[in-house]
Amino acid sequence: MEARPSTVAGATAQAEPVSVPELLARGRTLCTPPLRSAVSRLAPPMDAVAAYHFGWTDQAGNPVAGDGGKAVRPALALLSAEAAGAGAHAGVPGGVAVELVHNFSLLHDDLMDGDETRRHRATAWTVFGPAQAILVGDALATLGTEVLLDAGRTGAATAADAARAVSLITTATRKLIDGQARDLSFEHRDVVTVAECLEMEGGKTGALLAAAAAIGAVLAGADDRTSDALQRYGHHLGLAFQAVDDLLGIWGATEVTGKPHWGDLRQRKKSLPVAAALAEGGAASRRLAELLADPTGRGEESEEVLAERAALIEQAGGRAWTQEEARRQHSTALAALDEVPMADQVRERFVALAEFVVVRER
Repeated sequence: MEARPSTVAGATAQAEPVSVPELLARGRTLCTPPLRSAVSRLAPPMDAVAAYHFGWTDQAGNPVAGDGGKAVRPALALLSAEAAGAGAHAGVPGGVAVELVHNFSLLHDDLMDGDETRRHRATAWTVFGPAQAILVGDALATLGTEVLLDAGRTGAATAADAARAVSLITTATRKLIDGQARDLSFEHRDVVTVAECLEMEGGKTGALLAAAAAIGAVLAGADDRTSDALQRYGHHLGLAFQAVDDLLGIWGATEVTGKPHWGDLRQRKKSLPVAAALAEGGAASRRLAELLADPTGRGEESEEVLAERAALIEQAGGRAWTQEEARRQHSTALAALDEVPMADQVRERFVALAEFVVVRER
Protein backbone atom coordinates (compact mmCIF):
# COMPACT_ATOMS: atom_id res chain seq x y z
CA MET A 1 0.00 0.00 0.00
CA GLU A 2 1.08 3.59 -0.44
CA ALA A 3 0.93 5.62 2.75
CA ARG A 4 0.55 9.38 2.78
CA PRO A 5 3.67 11.16 4.01
CA SER A 6 3.35 12.91 7.33
CA THR A 7 3.61 16.68 7.62
CA VAL A 8 6.83 17.34 9.50
CA ALA A 9 7.58 20.69 11.08
CA GLY A 10 10.33 22.48 9.25
CA ALA A 11 9.88 20.62 5.97
CA THR A 12 10.40 22.87 3.00
CA ALA A 13 9.11 20.61 0.25
CA GLN A 14 6.56 17.86 -0.21
CA ALA A 15 8.27 14.49 0.25
CA GLU A 16 7.66 11.54 -2.02
CA PRO A 17 5.02 9.13 -0.67
CA VAL A 18 6.55 6.33 1.39
CA SER A 19 6.18 2.88 -0.11
CA VAL A 20 5.54 0.44 2.72
CA PRO A 21 5.99 -2.60 0.44
CA GLU A 22 9.47 -1.29 -0.38
CA LEU A 23 10.27 -0.88 3.33
CA LEU A 24 9.13 -4.42 4.05
CA ALA A 25 11.00 -5.76 1.04
CA ARG A 26 14.17 -4.02 2.21
CA GLY A 27 13.84 -5.75 5.57
CA ARG A 28 13.47 -9.13 3.88
CA THR A 29 16.32 -8.48 1.43
CA LEU A 30 18.83 -7.46 4.10
CA CYS A 31 17.72 -9.83 6.88
CA THR A 32 16.82 -13.04 5.05
CA PRO A 33 20.37 -14.15 4.09
CA PRO A 34 21.73 -13.87 7.67
CA LEU A 35 18.46 -15.36 8.94
CA ARG A 36 18.97 -18.40 6.70
CA SER A 37 22.57 -18.60 7.83
CA ALA A 38 21.51 -18.62 11.47
CA VAL A 39 18.90 -21.31 10.87
CA SER A 40 21.49 -23.44 9.08
CA ARG A 41 23.27 -23.84 12.42
CA LEU A 42 20.44 -26.07 13.63
CA ALA A 43 21.01 -29.81 13.55
CA PRO A 44 18.81 -32.03 11.35
CA PRO A 45 15.87 -32.38 11.34
CA MET A 46 15.40 -29.03 13.10
CA ASP A 47 16.90 -27.09 10.21
CA ALA A 48 14.34 -28.65 7.84
CA VAL A 49 11.43 -27.94 10.20
CA ALA A 50 12.50 -24.32 10.57
CA ALA A 51 12.93 -23.89 6.81
CA TYR A 52 9.40 -25.20 6.27
CA HIS A 53 7.98 -22.94 8.97
CA PHE A 54 9.65 -19.86 7.46
CA GLY A 55 8.11 -20.73 4.09
CA TRP A 56 11.42 -21.49 2.36
CA THR A 57 10.63 -25.14 1.57
CA ASP A 58 7.69 -27.50 1.22
CA GLN A 59 7.09 -30.55 3.39
CA ALA A 60 9.61 -32.58 1.37
CA GLY A 61 12.30 -29.94 1.68
CA ASN A 62 11.99 -28.59 -1.86
CA PRO A 63 12.59 -24.82 -2.20
CA VAL A 64 9.44 -22.74 -2.67
CA ALA A 65 8.64 -19.08 -3.03
CA GLY A 66 6.56 -18.99 0.13
CA ASP A 67 4.86 -16.33 2.23
CA GLY A 68 7.27 -15.56 5.04
CA GLY A 69 4.98 -13.10 6.78
CA LYS A 70 4.71 -9.33 6.79
CA ALA A 71 8.30 -8.64 7.98
CA VAL A 72 7.24 -5.59 9.99
CA ARG A 73 9.76 -6.33 12.77
CA PRO A 74 12.88 -6.46 10.58
CA ALA A 75 11.72 -3.29 8.84
CA LEU A 76 11.45 -1.55 12.21
CA ALA A 77 14.89 -2.74 13.29
CA LEU A 78 16.50 -1.23 10.18
CA LEU A 79 14.58 2.02 10.60
CA SER A 80 15.62 2.33 14.23
CA ALA A 81 19.28 2.14 13.22
CA GLU A 82 18.64 5.00 10.79
CA ALA A 83 16.85 6.95 13.53
CA ALA A 84 20.13 6.81 15.46
CA GLY A 85 22.00 8.23 12.49
CA ALA A 86 23.52 4.94 11.30
CA GLY A 87 22.94 3.02 8.09
CA ALA A 88 20.22 0.42 7.81
CA HIS A 89 22.82 -2.37 7.83
CA ALA A 90 23.63 -1.59 11.46
CA GLY A 91 20.16 -2.86 12.37
CA VAL A 92 20.40 -6.17 10.49
CA PRO A 93 21.50 -8.33 13.47
CA GLY A 94 18.61 -6.87 15.44
CA GLY A 95 16.16 -7.56 12.62
CA VAL A 96 17.33 -11.16 12.42
CA ALA A 97 17.14 -11.61 16.19
CA VAL A 98 13.59 -10.27 16.52
CA GLU A 99 12.44 -12.38 13.58
CA LEU A 100 13.90 -15.49 15.21
CA VAL A 101 12.15 -14.76 18.50
CA HIS A 102 8.91 -13.90 16.72
CA ASN A 103 8.92 -17.24 14.91
CA PHE A 104 9.75 -19.10 18.11
CA SER A 105 6.52 -17.69 19.48
CA LEU A 106 4.53 -18.60 16.35
CA LEU A 107 5.69 -22.22 16.42
CA HIS A 108 4.66 -22.58 20.04
CA ASP A 109 1.43 -20.56 19.69
CA ASP A 110 0.23 -22.71 16.80
CA LEU A 111 0.68 -25.83 18.90
CA MET A 112 -0.87 -24.41 22.07
CA ASP A 113 -3.83 -22.99 20.15
CA GLY A 114 -4.27 -26.10 18.05
CA ASP A 115 -4.08 -24.06 14.84
CA GLU A 116 -3.64 -26.27 11.79
CA THR A 117 -2.98 -23.58 9.19
CA ARG A 118 -0.73 -20.54 8.98
CA ARG A 119 0.11 -18.48 5.91
CA HIS A 120 -2.20 -20.63 3.80
CA ARG A 121 -0.61 -24.00 4.57
CA ALA A 122 -0.32 -26.62 7.30
CA THR A 123 1.42 -25.52 10.50
CA ALA A 124 4.76 -27.10 11.37
CA TRP A 125 3.44 -29.11 14.32
CA THR A 126 0.83 -30.82 12.14
CA VAL A 127 3.51 -31.81 9.60
CA PHE A 128 6.47 -32.71 11.79
CA GLY A 129 4.81 -33.36 15.15
CA PRO A 130 4.47 -31.37 18.38
CA ALA A 131 7.87 -32.36 19.77
CA GLN A 132 9.79 -30.99 16.78
CA ALA A 133 7.77 -27.77 16.81
CA ILE A 134 8.64 -27.24 20.48
CA LEU A 135 12.33 -27.96 19.99
CA VAL A 136 12.67 -25.78 16.91
CA GLY A 137 10.88 -22.94 18.66
CA ASP A 138 13.28 -23.20 21.60
CA ALA A 139 16.23 -23.26 19.22
CA LEU A 140 15.10 -20.16 17.33
CA ALA A 141 14.79 -18.20 20.58
CA THR A 142 18.36 -19.04 21.58
CA LEU A 143 19.65 -18.31 18.07
CA GLY A 144 18.38 -14.76 18.47
CA THR A 145 20.77 -14.22 21.36
CA GLU A 146 23.62 -15.84 19.44
CA VAL A 147 23.14 -13.51 16.49
CA LEU A 148 23.35 -10.43 18.71
CA LEU A 149 26.43 -11.67 20.55
CA ASP A 150 28.04 -12.44 17.19
CA ALA A 151 27.51 -8.78 16.23
CA GLY A 152 29.63 -7.78 19.20
CA ARG A 153 32.34 -10.28 18.36
CA THR A 154 32.56 -9.44 14.65
CA GLY A 155 32.54 -5.67 15.07
CA ALA A 156 29.09 -5.11 13.59
CA ALA A 157 28.38 -3.49 16.98
CA THR A 158 30.47 -2.78 20.04
CA ALA A 159 30.47 -5.50 22.68
CA ALA A 160 28.70 -3.13 25.07
CA ASP A 161 25.96 -2.29 22.58
CA ALA A 162 25.52 -5.97 21.67
CA ALA A 163 25.08 -6.74 25.36
CA ARG A 164 22.44 -3.97 25.61
CA ALA A 165 20.65 -5.49 22.62
CA VAL A 166 20.71 -8.93 24.24
CA SER A 167 19.22 -7.46 27.42
CA LEU A 168 16.53 -5.75 25.35
CA ILE A 169 15.46 -8.86 23.47
CA THR A 170 15.63 -11.27 26.38
CA THR A 171 13.44 -8.97 28.47
CA ALA A 172 11.02 -8.69 25.56
CA THR A 173 10.98 -12.48 25.21
CA ARG A 174 10.09 -12.93 28.87
CA LYS A 175 7.27 -10.40 28.55
CA LEU A 176 6.05 -12.13 25.39
CA ILE A 177 5.89 -15.45 27.24
CA ASP A 178 4.12 -13.78 30.17
CA GLY A 179 1.53 -12.44 27.74
CA GLN A 180 0.97 -15.82 26.11
CA ALA A 181 0.51 -17.46 29.52
CA ARG A 182 -2.11 -14.86 30.42
CA ASP A 183 -3.84 -15.34 27.07
CA LEU A 184 -4.14 -19.09 27.65
CA SER A 185 -5.42 -18.60 31.19
CA PHE A 186 -8.09 -16.19 29.96
CA GLU A 187 -9.64 -18.95 27.84
CA HIS A 188 -10.75 -20.63 31.05
CA ARG A 189 -12.30 -17.51 32.56
CA ASP A 190 -15.80 -16.33 31.80
CA VAL A 191 -14.94 -12.63 32.01
CA VAL A 192 -11.74 -10.69 31.42
CA THR A 193 -11.57 -6.91 31.81
CA VAL A 194 -10.38 -4.62 29.05
CA ALA A 195 -7.48 -3.52 31.27
CA GLU A 196 -6.39 -7.14 31.76
CA CYS A 197 -6.64 -7.76 28.03
CA LEU A 198 -4.53 -4.71 27.20
CA GLU A 199 -1.89 -5.75 29.73
CA MET A 200 -1.78 -9.24 28.23
CA GLU A 201 -1.48 -7.92 24.68
CA GLY A 202 1.17 -5.44 25.74
CA GLY A 203 3.29 -8.44 26.65
CA LYS A 204 2.28 -10.86 23.92
CA THR A 205 2.64 -8.43 21.02
CA GLY A 206 3.77 -5.03 22.28
CA ALA A 207 6.98 -6.20 23.94
CA LEU A 208 8.64 -7.65 20.85
CA LEU A 209 7.55 -4.79 18.60
CA ALA A 210 8.99 -2.41 21.19
CA ALA A 211 12.27 -4.29 21.00
CA ALA A 212 12.19 -4.28 17.20
CA ALA A 213 11.63 -0.52 17.10
CA ALA A 214 14.67 0.15 19.29
CA ILE A 215 17.15 -2.68 18.75
CA GLY A 216 18.78 -1.22 15.64
CA ALA A 217 19.31 2.06 17.44
CA VAL A 218 20.81 0.25 20.43
CA LEU A 219 23.23 -1.65 18.17
CA ALA A 220 24.17 1.68 16.59
CA GLY A 221 25.04 3.13 20.00
CA ALA A 222 21.97 5.27 20.69
CA ASP A 223 21.50 6.54 24.23
CA ASP A 224 18.84 5.25 26.62
CA ARG A 225 16.57 8.24 26.03
CA THR A 226 16.37 7.46 22.31
CA SER A 227 15.93 3.74 22.96
CA ASP A 228 13.17 4.34 25.49
CA ALA A 229 11.21 6.62 23.13
CA LEU A 230 11.50 4.17 20.26
CA GLN A 231 10.38 1.38 22.56
CA ARG A 232 7.30 3.41 23.49
CA TYR A 233 6.55 3.84 19.80
CA GLY A 234 6.90 0.08 19.27
CA HIS A 235 4.89 -0.84 22.35
CA HIS A 236 1.88 1.25 21.34
CA LEU A 237 2.27 0.18 17.73
CA GLY A 238 2.15 -3.40 19.04
CA LEU A 239 -1.11 -2.70 20.86
CA ALA A 240 -2.56 -1.21 17.67
CA PHE A 241 -1.26 -4.20 15.71
CA GLN A 242 -2.87 -6.66 18.15
CA ALA A 243 -6.16 -4.77 18.17
CA VAL A 244 -6.32 -5.15 14.40
CA ASP A 245 -5.26 -8.80 14.74
CA ASP A 246 -8.12 -9.35 17.19
CA LEU A 247 -10.56 -7.89 14.68
CA LEU A 248 -9.19 -10.13 11.94
CA GLY A 249 -9.35 -13.12 14.29
CA ILE A 250 -13.14 -12.74 14.29
CA TRP A 251 -14.09 -10.95 11.07
CA GLY A 252 -11.06 -11.56 8.84
CA ALA A 253 -11.44 -13.62 5.65
CA THR A 254 -9.52 -16.90 5.80
CA GLU A 255 -8.45 -16.59 2.16
CA VAL A 256 -6.75 -13.30 3.08
CA THR A 257 -5.45 -13.94 6.61
CA GLY A 258 -4.41 -17.58 6.09
CA LYS A 259 -5.83 -18.36 9.54
CA PRO A 260 -8.78 -20.60 10.49
CA HIS A 261 -12.24 -19.06 10.14
CA TRP A 262 -13.69 -18.12 13.56
CA GLY A 263 -10.45 -19.40 15.14
CA ASP A 264 -10.45 -17.00 18.09
CA LEU A 265 -14.14 -17.55 18.78
CA ARG A 266 -13.82 -21.32 18.65
CA GLN A 267 -11.04 -21.15 21.25
CA ARG A 268 -13.11 -18.68 23.32
CA LYS A 269 -10.23 -16.23 23.39
CA LYS A 270 -10.90 -13.13 25.45
CA SER A 271 -9.56 -10.76 22.83
CA LEU A 272 -10.21 -7.01 22.89
CA PRO A 273 -13.52 -7.11 20.98
CA VAL A 274 -14.81 -9.79 23.36
CA ALA A 275 -13.61 -8.01 26.51
CA ALA A 276 -15.09 -4.70 25.35
CA ALA A 277 -18.40 -6.35 24.46
CA LEU A 278 -18.60 -8.11 27.83
CA ALA A 279 -17.96 -4.80 29.61
CA GLU A 280 -20.80 -3.03 27.80
CA GLY A 281 -23.49 -4.61 29.99
CA GLY A 282 -26.47 -4.45 27.61
CA ALA A 283 -28.68 -7.26 26.35
CA ALA A 284 -26.23 -8.43 23.68
CA SER A 285 -23.40 -8.29 26.21
CA ARG A 286 -25.32 -10.41 28.70
CA ARG A 287 -26.27 -12.96 26.07
CA LEU A 288 -22.65 -13.21 24.96
CA ALA A 289 -21.56 -13.78 28.56
CA GLU A 290 -24.10 -16.61 28.87
CA LEU A 291 -22.83 -18.31 25.73
CA LEU A 292 -19.19 -18.04 26.75
CA ALA A 293 -19.93 -19.44 30.22
CA ASP A 294 -21.78 -22.46 28.78
CA PRO A 295 -19.32 -25.39 28.55
CA THR A 296 -21.52 -27.30 26.10
CA GLY A 297 -19.70 -28.19 22.89
CA ARG A 298 -16.58 -26.26 23.81
CA GLY A 299 -14.26 -26.24 20.81
CA GLU A 300 -16.81 -27.98 18.59
CA GLU A 301 -19.31 -25.18 18.07
CA SER A 302 -21.14 -24.99 14.76
CA GLU A 303 -20.68 -22.16 12.27
CA GLU A 304 -24.11 -20.87 13.27
CA VAL A 305 -23.17 -20.64 16.94
CA LEU A 306 -19.91 -18.88 16.15
CA ALA A 307 -21.66 -16.47 13.81
CA GLU A 308 -24.11 -15.63 16.59
CA ARG A 309 -21.25 -14.83 18.95
CA ALA A 310 -19.63 -12.58 16.37
CA ALA A 311 -22.92 -10.76 15.85
CA LEU A 312 -23.39 -10.29 19.59
CA ILE A 313 -19.88 -8.88 19.95
CA GLU A 314 -20.63 -6.37 17.21
CA GLN A 315 -24.05 -5.47 18.66
CA ALA A 316 -22.46 -4.85 22.07
CA GLY A 317 -19.97 -2.45 20.50
CA GLY A 318 -16.89 -4.65 20.76
CA ARG A 319 -15.93 -4.27 17.14
CA ALA A 320 -16.31 -0.49 17.03
CA TRP A 321 -14.50 -0.04 20.35
CA THR A 322 -11.54 -2.11 19.18
CA GLN A 323 -11.32 -0.20 15.91
CA GLU A 324 -11.17 3.04 17.88
CA GLU A 325 -8.61 1.57 20.30
CA ALA A 326 -6.36 0.69 17.37
CA ARG A 327 -6.53 4.33 16.28
CA ARG A 328 -5.80 5.56 19.82
CA GLN A 329 -2.75 3.34 20.16
CA HIS A 330 -1.60 4.41 16.69
CA SER A 331 -1.76 8.08 17.72
CA THR A 332 0.12 7.40 20.97
CA ALA A 333 2.83 5.55 19.03
CA LEU A 334 3.32 8.50 16.69
CA ALA A 335 3.55 10.93 19.61
CA ALA A 336 6.56 9.00 20.95
CA LEU A 337 8.47 9.76 17.76
CA ASP A 338 8.45 13.46 18.67
CA GLU A 339 10.99 12.68 21.41
CA VAL A 340 13.60 11.41 18.96
CA PRO A 341 15.57 13.79 16.72
CA MET A 342 15.78 12.05 13.33
CA ALA A 343 15.78 12.82 9.64
CA ASP A 344 12.37 13.69 8.21
CA GLN A 345 12.55 10.80 5.76
CA VAL A 346 13.13 8.30 8.57
CA ARG A 347 10.28 9.74 10.61
CA GLU A 348 7.94 9.50 7.62
CA ARG A 349 8.82 5.83 7.24
CA PHE A 350 7.98 5.14 10.87
CA VAL A 351 4.66 6.92 10.34
CA ALA A 352 3.93 4.93 7.18
CA LEU A 353 4.61 1.61 8.91
CA ALA A 354 2.27 2.60 11.72
CA GLU A 355 -0.43 3.45 9.19
CA PHE A 356 0.09 0.10 7.51
CA VAL A 357 -0.45 -1.69 10.81
CA VAL A 358 -3.87 -0.18 11.45
CA VAL A 359 -5.31 -0.55 7.93
CA ARG A 360 -4.01 -4.03 7.02
CA GLU A 361 -6.29 -6.94 6.13
CA ARG A 362 -4.06 -9.83 7.20
